[in-house]
Amino acid sequence: MDYQAVLEEVAAYARPLVRQGRVADYIPALERVSADHFGIAVADINGAVHGVGDWEVPFSVQSISKAFSLALVMAQSPGSQGEDGIWKRVGREPSGTPFNSLVQLEAENGIPRNPFINAGALVVTDRLQTLTGDASTSMLHFLREESGNPDLAFDQAVADSEAEHGDRNAALAHFMASFGNLENPVPSVIEHYFWQCSIEMSCRDLAVAGGFLARHGLRADGSRLLEAREAKRINAVMLTCGTYDAAGEFAYRVGLPAKSGVGGGIIAVIPGRCTLCVWSPGLDARGNSVAGAAALDHFTTLTGWSVF
Repeated sequence: MDYQAVLEEVAAYARPLVRQGRVADYIPALERVSADHFGIAVADINGAVHGVGDWEVPFSVQSISKAFSLALVMAQSPGSQGEDGIWKRVGREPSGTPFNSLVQLEAENGIPRNPFINAGALVVTDRLQTLTGDASTSMLHFLREESGNPDLAFDQAVADSEAEHGDRNAALAHFMASFGNLENPVPSVIEHYFWQCSIEMSCRDLAVAGGFLARHGLRADGSRLLEAREAKRINAVMLTCGTYDAAGEFAYRVGLPAKSGVGGGIIAVIPGRCTLCVWSPGLDARGNSVAGAAALDHFTTLTGWSVF
């Protein structure tokens, strides 16, 4: 596979869509990001990386971090008992509602539908905090190791901006705490959640760091982070729930497990082959990158690679 040639063709296809959509304006620090950016990178299972456009420009990972926090929780709770533990507190079904919705929590006794909506991610962060004592720093260290980039860091301005405008997330956390579904104090859980979302990474960094999901749970150094069945399950939830309440449409168009973020990034996995990351800040009404989704659609069309 001539990845570079494919990525060039994908970029040419997607670039006319770059200025479509709107940057995330409810987080002021993200609103200031130019909508003109576009980058895409692919990392194969052996570690070779290719990219075009702004593929080495760091951006705020936002909800892409949710896939990594879930992986770390599952990795640090080995065996069926630990896995059953987190899945007793969060479901695995598509929500059908916006990522920050409170609607379903009351009807479902404080159990979020899946780990990739905000309520579910707060539960996962809470569990990671219990397991590690420092959820956000443990994630940052892991991402530095897997990406091979020791300079990865939190973005203070983004974290502060999210905290200042984080009333909805605080409401979600307090509501779940009222049902006994948080182990740690709400302010601590929210703080670590915001820090995780504020991590800055490039398409290159994310494609490489997510490689364990394409290698059936093996880390970049060959050690095992997850059992193959656990990596399979994370990929499955990414396919059905990873792109907010547009997961069905995304699966129909692209056919890959993926996790998006309102910073404009999308990470996608082709098990046994490679991991991709695309970034373009212009979002559709459901919070997914317009040009990014189109780029991944075109990539699977050109290559014929999907999970179907």
